[in-house]
Amino acid sequence: MSRFEGRTCLVTGSTGIAAAAARALAAEGGRVFVVSRTGEHAAQLADEIGGAWAEADLSQEAQVESAVDACVAQLGRLDCIYNVAGISGRRYGDGALHEMTLEGWRTVFDNNVTSQFLVCRTAVRQMLAQQPRDDGRRGTILNMSSVLARHPSPEFFGTHGYATSKGAIEALSLAMAAYYAPHGIRVNVIAAGLVATPMSQRAQADEQILAFAERKQPLAAGILQADDLVGTALYLLSDDARMVTGQVVAVDGGWSVS
Repeated sequence: MSRFEGRTCLVTGSTGIAAAAARALAAEGGRVFVVSRTGEHAAQLADEIGGAWAEADLSQEAQVESAVDACVAQLGRLDCIYNVAGISGRRYGDGALHEMTLEGWRTVFDNNVTSQFLVCRTAVRQMLAQQPRDDGRRGTILNMSSVLARHPSPEFFGTHGYATSKGAIEALSLAMAAYYAPHGIRVNVIAAGLVATPMSQRAQADEQILAFAERKQPLAAGILQADDLVGTALYLLSDDARMVTGQVVAVDGGWSVS
């Protein structure tokens, strides 16, 4: 398949879910630009898939704008955004409300919400400024949420700042989808379940959480793999979903119905 032939796809993050998507986008003809706070990882991934990369702290306005400018300068335009990068926040002071620190709250929102806001804003400005494709479409954005935004698990995942940040991402995405649909820009969200990534290493090492995941995510019989999200992500980013916008799609192995 070559659904992304001639399309420039910017992916934030360079490991786990982001890396799996970047490889798949490149395999389907996409010109992939990887942006990550960890330049070494971004460079390795870009080299592997024949893409380009930039190092940036996505919570910083100037660095986001510089990264998007570099993407457009090197690859010509911007067609797809997959906003994956984020943090869990527990080590920064996130937790149950009565235990959470203000620093933890702010750190989680800076890295999960402000970062996606800045990437989306910069991307939309570029999409509005560039020539639309022959079909009148200007671009598509896919943001990353979590099943915890709507289906909390207080026993094992009592990080209220993280859950709230993901709910904020969903609200922003739906508002964007409504506003920019007439401009030919689609915006959707994936709400992921528990996925084996570098961010979830604590959960992966906890036998109780593993047993919980086996019950809660029966389609996976445990923790999802990054590749389990690829099919849905590429569908939503491609013209296969050209009439789909403003949707939050749970890819959670059954968590939300179990």
